Amino acid sequence: MTISQWVVFFLVANAVHFVLFWKFYKKAGYPGWYAAIPFYNTWILTKIINRPWYWFPLLYVPVINLLMMAVYLVQLAEVFGMKDAKSKWLSVLTGGLYLAYVAYTKYDSLHYNPQHDDKETVLGAIVFAVVAATLVHNYMFQPYMIPTGSLEKSLLVGDYLFVSKMHYGPRIPMTTVSVPMLHDTIPVLNIRSYLKRPQLPYMRLPGFTKIKRNDIVVFNWPRDTVRHFFEPTHERIRKPIDKKSNYVKRCVGLPGDTIQLIKGRLYVNGKPARYPDRTYIEHMYIVKTDSGKSLSFSELRFLKKKYDLNRDDWGMVGKGVYMMNLTKQALDAVKHFPEVDTVYMALDTVKSKRIFPGDGRWSYDNFGPLYIPKKGDKIRLTKENYPLYKHLLQEYETMASLKENKVSFHDGSVYINGKPVKEYTFKQDYYWMMGDNRSRSEDSRIWGFVPWTHVVGKPVFIWFSRDKETGKIRWDRVFTTVSGKGKRVSYLWVFVILLVVYFGFDYYRKKKRKNK
Repeated sequence: MTISQWVVFFLVANAVHFVLFWKFYKKAGYPGWYAAIPFYNTWILTKIINRPWYWFPLLYVPVINLLMMAVYLVQLAEVFGMKDAKSKWLSVLTGGLYLAYVAYTKYDSLHYNPQHDDKETVLGAIVFAVVAATLVHNYMFQPYMIPTGSLEKSLLVGDYLFVSKMHYGPRIPMTTVSVPMLHDTIPVLNIRSYLKRPQLPYMRLPGFTKIKRNDIVVFNWPRDTVRHFFEPTHERIRKPIDKKSNYVKRCVGLPGDTIQLIKGRLYVNGKPARYPDRTYIEHMYIVKTDSGKSLSFSELRFLKKKYDLNRDDWGMVGKGVYMMNLTKQALDAVKHFPEVDTVYMALDTVKSKRIFPGDGRWSYDNFGPLYIPKKGDKIRLTKENYPLYKHLLQEYETMASLKENKVSFHDGSVYINGKPVKEYTFKQDYYWMMGDNRSRSEDSRIWGFVPWTHVVGKPVFIWFSRDKETGKIRWDRVFTTVSGKGKRVSYLWVFVILLVVYFGFDYYRKKKRKNK
């Protein structure tokens, strides 16, 4: 929906509010026409139900406002004497129509009492607890679990993270009608957890930092589409941006950078990529032993224990020939094994249409050079760069709209919505995301640029970690920061001390109160 459409929608909703609830304003001692004044009417309504001032702004926070409306309806029923569960449920399920019916038919029997009985507000309290959790989830921190090994050994499968949405700025939910704290699907039922309409335009609150090179970033997968069983399978169904699948990768290319891979090695702006502490770049290597000897059990055990090689990281592919997915540190150790004769990187240098931009010009390990557009860049569109930027022009440059531009190339020119375009000025920044596990990562090399509108947040904290193979808890990773200088340090002991202090003080306070 456009801004003008939202204005019309808001005015219509405000008129409906007046028709339904003006009698309640009058019964509470306010002029009935107060219910017709936008914003002020809900401020007065908050006073009528005798609730704190901070409830009022929550009515205008997307997604949360639907929950708050339910809370307000329950509270409104209570303060006017309808305290039975049936009345409350009817008030919520009818969107307030039941309350309007009571007001219009039984106005004289309504008794206004703004005092709340805690036993009568259980439903409202539960819903408000969900509101608070949704507020944190949507605007502050979101839990996330590492599902794949694309960032091994920097982040491991089974790491449970807190992702900060405040670092880069919380994105206002564009999907306005959604089940709280469910991403895109309702479990078991396997149906959408949201309605695709109405949609808010893209908006983001200010953050306190920008994406830096080598930041680990959570983002919505740009190419994500979905098909549900109740929709035609032959149609391509576009998800709203905030309902696309969440991915986590390392940002190796910023807007305005030129990236290139040469024989598997990454170069940024013509220089070899540099990485911060706690970054472990992995490549697949062919390891050959002298005269076909096998590596000893102790050597393999050493690699597994010291460098956390799991069963997917290595395997024998021939007599004395191994495939090993190794970090630089593990590679140096393997080279010093007495049996090892030759070690070289296993490269995928075959040009393929499965590699971005899909025209077969590059391979997985020989890629680029490729320029990453930034907001305000004016680029001349040519036959050569049309495949690189087609998807940006078609989908991402519509700035979060569910509509697509019609983009084509013919007669030597690029056409956008039927009009020839020689130059184009980009409306937003783009980023290049890659996994640290370079040989086993489906990343920007496959699906291209990540737009700024798709950025979710920055992983900052590992609160739990469990080994996928053994099921054991990785205690050395529990309560550690994702990034930072030096070796990873667990702060679990700090948390345990705080818990002991808190519960000890709470026990002392209760005992003292009991003695009095």
